[in-house]
Amino acid sequence: MSEPKEQPENRLRKELPAEVPPAAPEPGQATERLQAPVTGRQRLAKGLWPPRFTRAQLIVALLLFGLGFGLAVQVASNSNTDSALRGARQEDLVRILDELDSRTQRLEDEKQGLDKQRQELQSSSDQAAEARRQTAEKERQLGILAGTVAAQGPGITMTVQDTKGMVKADMLLDAIQELRAAGAEAIELNGVRVVANTYFADSGNGVSVDGNKINAPYRFQVIGRPQDLEPALNIPGGVVQTLEKEQATVTVEGSDKIVVDALRQAKRPDYARSSS
Repeated sequence: MSEPKEQPENRLRKELPAEVPPAAPEPGQATERLQAPVTGRQRLAKGLWPPRFTRAQLIVALLLFGLGFGLAVQVASNSNTDSALRGARQEDLVRILDELDSRTQRLEDEKQGLDKQRQELQSSSDQAAEARRQTAEKERQLGILAGTVAAQGPGITMTVQDTKGMVKADMLLDAIQELRAAGAEAIELNGVRVVANTYFADSGNGVSVDGNKINAPYRFQVIGRPQDLEPALNIPGGVVQTLEKEQATVTVEGSDKIVVDALRQAKRPDYARSSS
């Protein structure tokens, strides 16, 4: 009898080698495959966080913050000023420009006067006599500024009626400062000479000026260029508008002759002596 033929499937199974089981990994190799490789991005993140600051870096950071804050405040202040000017009327802007032109002209006149004095000293045949004359003139000018010498000249008279008692010492001081900035050379307020060290204080229903109590109406007699003084008081948000907001009535009158004859006693210094 002939042997039975093998099926094709059985021949294939015999010819295919048995699967070889994978070799067991060594302990060191298994550990290396479990650990993920560290990338450059991860190393950069570990270097940046948590941040490490030195004392010098912290000080520089605080200084930069303060500088930035100061610049921001200045920009905000300038923006507010620009907004106020943009909201002003055309005639108010013209008045402000006129006042700036007047101050510029006043400074230019002063410069020319000093140049003239220098030339006179250089070219005078009798320089000693010219020096004495200029010294006497300077003494008179300083006496006017110090309030020890009476003065007269063109200027304005400003009267503040305060029936409600709302005008305070700081408002009168603001008026004095504005007048000085506009070129006032001599000021008298209700019979009190106003000088560089004059102080104001509230006193009951009135105001105390250098310890002298005065009451409304407050009358300012000011020597200076009327074309500069009057516009300075009437600028938008200036002295007149501030006083009128407090229900006060303000009148300003220009004059070719204002007399300021309230005097102050010259104080002799206790320690300072002339070095010449």
